Amino acid sequence: MTWREKEEEKREGRKVSARKKISLVIPICNEKESLPELYRETVTVLDGLGVTYEIIYIDDGSRDGSRPLLEDLHRRDDRVKVLELRRHYGKAAALAAGFREAQGEIIITLDGDLQDDPGEIPKFLKEIDKGYDLVSGWKRERQDPLSKTLPSRLFNSVTSLLTGIRIHDFNCGFKAYRREVTEDIKVYGELHRYLPVLAHQAGYRIGELEVKHRKRKYGKTKYGLGRFHRGFFDLLTILFLAKFMKRPLHLFGMIGFLLTLTGFGINLYLSIIRFRFGSILGRYPLLILGVLLMVLGIQFVSMGFLGEMVTRISEEKKDYALLRRLG
Repeated sequence: MTWREKEEEKREGRKVSARKKISLVIPICNEKESLPELYRETVTVLDGLGVTYEIIYIDDGSRDGSRPLLEDLHRRDDRVKVLELRRHYGKAAALAAGFREAQGEIIITLDGDLQDDPGEIPKFLKEIDKGYDLVSGWKRERQDPLSKTLPSRLFNSVTSLLTGIRIHDFNCGFKAYRREVTEDIKVYGELHRYLPVLAHQAGYRIGELEVKHRKRKYGKTKYGLGRFHRGFFDLLTILFLAKFMKRPLHLFGMIGFLLTLTGFGINLYLSIIRFRFGSILGRYPLLILGVLLMVLGIQFVSMGFLGEMVTRISEEKKDYALLRRLG
């Protein structure tokens, strides 16, 4: 297929997606009490915008009777779609399923606990119209206990510092995306927190919007202390992907070089002792450590070279997105 044919196919795809101006993607997990009120609020706001839309609920393994309510909403309103996951997979999996199903030109995500105010949706659309590809909400005045707000502030500060992206609230589930972003960015594990980082790495323009945050009206939070250690490991994943995805030898080679240099230094020290005293004076554990470090160092360098080979092959097959063509 030629380049011109590919561009024509993309244009045709955009025409199809434009039939649904807005897709609202809402992950649900045991939010039975919130669903009727959330539906009324979102429909009121979206009807007032005068655009075509769809609302996609993703039932992430609810066990409180949310599913019959969702099915009833679908029967009464054909703009409502319901996706049912086989079990509780987590927010990232729910969002990924919603992104695949969404047909809208603009996709907006919000939580199903009524803490996100659907009345903010028009503000997100205005920000998207300014040229941003992803607009992230900022719960500046967060209506949560200190046990949640203080760790969240620390997490956001560290993430902003290490990634270089100056937004205040990576955790906020209230976001707006252009369709291209959700098609390009793959969400898995717990990486939904870092969607702005992933989008920024892919070259998209990121914005931030201060949003109203409401107190939880029904039920209780689904996130415990376990999210902090998972978030830390996910941050390491993001940093690795950002800095070394295209140059793995720079990471593994440096580690291997340091290990080999340390092992060589230990063995050199033992060799000097051996020539001076005729033996290494019982320092056999140190000898084993020196040899082990050198072997590990060589292995790390080899891993870096293999990574570079894989990267080279993938880059040769890659079709880079064309931002624009002049002339």
